[in-house]
Amino acid sequence: MLRYLTGGESHGKCMLTIVDGIPAGLHVDKSIIDLELARRMLGYGRGKRMAIESDKVDILSGLRKGCTVGSPVSLLVNNADHSIDKLPKVYEPRPGHADLSGILKYNLSDIRDVLERASARETVSRVAVGALCKILLAEFGITVVSHVIAIGPVVSKAKNLTFERIAVSSMKSPVMCADLGASAKMCKEIDKAISAGDSLGGVFEIMIHGVPPGLGSYAQWDRRIDGSLARAIMSIQAIKGVDFGSGFTSAALKGSLVHDEIFYDKKKGFYRKSNNAGGIEGGMTTGEDIVIRAAMKPISTLKRPLSSVDIRTKRPVKASVERSDVCAVPAAAVIGEAVSSIEIANSLIEKFGGDSVSEMRRNYDGYLSQVKRF
Repeated sequence: MLRYLTGGESHGKCMLTIVDGIPAGLHVDKSIIDLELARRMLGYGRGKRMAIESDKVDILSGLRKGCTVGSPVSLLVNNADHSIDKLPKVYEPRPGHADLSGILKYNLSDIRDVLERASARETVSRVAVGALCKILLAEFGITVVSHVIAIGPVVSKAKNLTFERIAVSSMKSPVMCADLGASAKMCKEIDKAISAGDSLGGVFEIMIHGVPPGLGSYAQWDRRIDGSLARAIMSIQAIKGVDFGSGFTSAALKGSLVHDEIFYDKKKGFYRKSNNAGGIEGGMTTGEDIVIRAAMKPISTLKRPLSSVDIRTKRPVKASVERSDVCAVPAAAVIGEAVSSIEIANSLIEKFGGDSVSEMRRNYDGYLSQVKRF
C-alpha cells in the first residue's frame, strides 16, 4: 500500500511530505521531481508568488546512492516566502474559500490560521509525491499527460487527439491548451479578468497511457479505481466536478451509442474501437487510455472583493484580499496528473505487490503473459 502525509503552511518554512510504500530498487532522478514542481508554477494568469518561489525538492530519507531502499521517503520543499508570523490577522472571510467554515470548525479567531493550510500551496507536496510515482510508473511503461480544454467561456476545439499530440501541442501554449487558437483567446479572457479584478476557472483533461487491464476491483466499493481517482482529483483545491470518458455527455445518449464494443485479434488480443468509458469499466481498468476531466471553479480571492461579514463585529464588510492567482487551471492540470499518478501507482503496487521493483516486474510480466494467453 502506498500512502503519504503532507505538512506545512503557505507561508511557513517548508512543505514536508513522508511517502511510505515505495518499493526498493527504484532509481530516483531528483531533476524529474524538480521539473514537475516547475511545471506547477507555470501558466498564464498565475500570481506574484510564482515569481518569488523557485521550488526544488530535498530528499531527506529513503534513498541510498540514488535508489530507494524500501523505507519511507521524505520530501522537503522550502518556502522562499516564509513570513507566516509577520502576516496580519484576517477577519473578513472570502466567499468560496475555507475561511468561514474553517474558523467555525476549529474555533479559531483569526482566519489566517485557516487559509495558511487551506491554500493551494499545499499541492507542492502532492506534485512532489506524484513525480516520484511517475518515476515508478515509467518502469512499467505508463505515462501521464494533461491539457486544458476550457478557460472561462473559451473552449478548445482540439478533439480526439492522440496521446503524443496532446503532450507536444500543450507544451507550446502558455495555458497548456493543445488548440493554439483557443489558447490565444484564453489568454485574452484572463487579461479581461485581471482588468476587472475578477478570476476565471475552466476544465482540464488528464490522459494515462499504458495502464494494463485489471487495476482496481469491483469486489468492494472502496477498491474501484474510478472512485479512487475521482476522490483524488476532487481533493484538489477549487475542483468542483470530475468525469471519465464521455462522462456527463453519455447521460443524454442511448446505450448503443455509449458502450465500447469489444473485438478480438490474435495479435492484439481483446480491444475496443472507441473509449467512451475512459479506460475504466466496473471499477477496473480496461487497458485503454484512462481519460479524466475536471472542472475548476474560479479562484476565491478577488481584487474587487465580494460582500462578507467581519467575524468580530458581525457587520457587513468586503471580503479580504490575499495575494493570489487570477487563473490557475493549467497548474491544476499538473496537480491532477500528480494525484492521478499516485492512485495508479498505489493500484499497481496493490495488484503486483513486491517489496522491490524487480519483484514487481516479475509479477507484472507474469500477469501480462496470463492476459495474452487468455
